[in-house]
Amino acid sequence: MTARHLPSTITMQCFEAAARHMSFTRAADELSITQSAVSKQVAQLEAYLQHKLFRRVRRTLILTPEGSLYLTEVRKILAQIEMSANTIMTYSGQGEVLRVACLPTFGARWLARQLPDFLDTNPHIDLSVRDHVEAFDLDQEDIDVAIFHGHGSWPNLECHKLFDEEVVAVGAPDYLARRHPTSAADLAECRLLHLSTRPDAWHRWFADQGITTERSYHGTRFETFQMLIRTAMSGGGLALVPRFFVDAELAEGRLSLAWPHVLKGPDAYYLVHPEHLGELSRVRRFVAHVLACAEADTPAGTSR
Repeated sequence: MTARHLPSTITMQCFEAAARHMSFTRAADELSITQSAVSKQVAQLEAYLQHKLFRRVRRTLILTPEGSLYLTEVRKILAQIEMSANTIMTYSGQGEVLRVACLPTFGARWLARQLPDFLDTNPHIDLSVRDHVEAFDLDQEDIDVAIFHGHGSWPNLECHKLFDEEVVAVGAPDYLARRHPTSAADLAECRLLHLSTRPDAWHRWFADQGITTERSYHGTRFETFQMLIRTAMSGGGLALVPRFFVDAELAEGRLSLAWPHVLKGPDAYYLVHPEHLGELSRVRRFVAHVLACAEADTPAGTSR
């Protein structure tokens, strides 16, 4: 095999620190090396890349366009190295790690309640859980299993349906009392809150009742249902949310239905994993546990 002559980690660290501080001297102080050592590492990196990464303008250090582009990539590389090191340092040698990605609000309001039993019955498995708001490439991000919302057919993924979804319009009781809507069309005159990944949700809710309005796309947008729900509870407007996300708030009177209509969409929640990981014990155990929980605990306002 031919040896690959790649920039060293210390070289990339010197470049990243110099770019962050815009100073070789402050980068040297941070890395506990000399200023000349930082300068030498950056010069060697520029020679290797055959591009200037910095320019000096009136004694001020600035990044070149090539330097800015390379800085983005270097930060990704250093972050991955750090993550890999942390994984090994925290590895106990007695278990295995299951990497899970989940929609933030689904994770906080349903999946989190199912995890203690899984951990109790699988003490040799450590979970690493992260949030993702949209579908993504599991292999590329090194994820074993994920919760997706959608059509249930993604390339190279095995998909297990958890729940259908029923969407309702909700708002704070005092907000609704001030506006007192007497028809579904009246809701269009209220402040509408939107989920950024479902920009047409209000349009579909109105259209499902034969209502046409130019205001269905207007309003404030949020990345997660969690923020959407909190804002609605605080009187910030009306939100369209899956019924099972707000069952507790509706029961306790912190939210009220703005109108009784329920929108039943074509999409559902799925537990997914790469097809080639289907026989891994940790994946099989987690899938079996979550499917059993979904069977036993189908939330109100949903179906399997």
